[in-house]
Amino acid sequence: MSHHNTIFAQLLKFLPRHEFETLAKQHHEGGALRTTSRWSQFVALTLGQLAGRQSLRDIEANMSAQSQRLYHLGTRGISRSSLSRLNEQQPYSLYEALFAKLYARCQCHSPKHAFRFKNPLYSLDASLIDLSLRVFPWAHYALGKAAMKLHVGLDHAGLLPAFATITDGKIADIEIGRTLQFTKGSIVVFDKGYVDYRWFKELHHRGIFFVTRIRSNAIWRVIERRNVDTKTGLTSDQTIELTGVKPQKLGLPRLRRVGYRDPETGKHYEFLTNQFRLSAKTIAEIYKQRWQIELFFKWIKQNLKIKSFVGQSKNAILTQIWIALCTYCKRPATPLSLRYNITA
Repeated sequence: MSHHNTIFAQLLKFLPRHEFETLAKQHHEGGALRTTSRWSQFVALTLGQLAGRQSLRDIEANMSAQSQRLYHLGTRGISRSSLSRLNEQQPYSLYEALFAKLYARCQCHSPKHAFRFKNPLYSLDASLIDLSLRVFPWAHYALGKAAMKLHVGLDHAGLLPAFATITDGKIADIEIGRTLQFTKGSIVVFDKGYVDYRWFKELHHRGIFFVTRIRSNAIWRVIERRNVDTKTGLTSDQTIELTGVKPQKLGLPRLRRVGYRDPETGKHYEFLTNQFRLSAKTIAEIYKQRWQIELFFKWIKQNLKIKSFVGQSKNAILTQIWIALCTYCKRPATPLSLRYNITA
């Protein structure tokens, strides 16, 4: 009888086995594995992600039911005890490195973002992953709750997570934002949680553009006003100087303030940027595209297993989350559909 590859096998082929084994050797602790392998762990947990398995026993039973197909996946059945031991003892850093390799591969084939400008465009945000404090006491967050936080920099070329970091829930968004390295000319969009004038100055000197919302308590004076087409929703386009004590002490350069009123909701927004070459309408549309990262978090929480976990240690949780992100990179098509026709 002829063999036909399953869809799952085709997804795994996106990752060459020899590259995985090279990474597995680099991220291995302890003695050699005798009865199982990191590849078997990866296949089992990826299957658990795609099939929505609820526990180690569920994953074990699902693989046993498909035992005749495991040979063609380069693996064999794995017991829940072996899988649990791997999740607990072998470092999650293997899948963090694997995620970086998959992103680099996807980036070569990803479509461009929806704007006419050629600058790379990224959105920054973070989302809490709720945990049970009774089961995960090491992840205490606040008010009797436990959580970890997933920080993501979404590349709008293909809507891929270019940067991803998993931290304790107490870590502020801006702490991770400061560590990210963007190429010169990139445009980074983020909400008020990342507003930090010292970081703004650093980004500006590195040739990186940012688009964010101005704080309600910010103090500024207008240096120059430009005419806007109010029919497009724009209310202002100004060059401003922040006159607060901290911006003045830091020597923050002059910035651009763009006002925009959403025609559907009537809500007024004020954007702050160091990008003066693009039109004011494009600045507003850039911030509107930040919603893509909200859709990203919504999609992975609805479709992947990052809300219920099959282990209790920190290493097991991180292993499962990183494999979920690797699974997202191997998806056959982008699940995020919110696109705009940009003409500005």
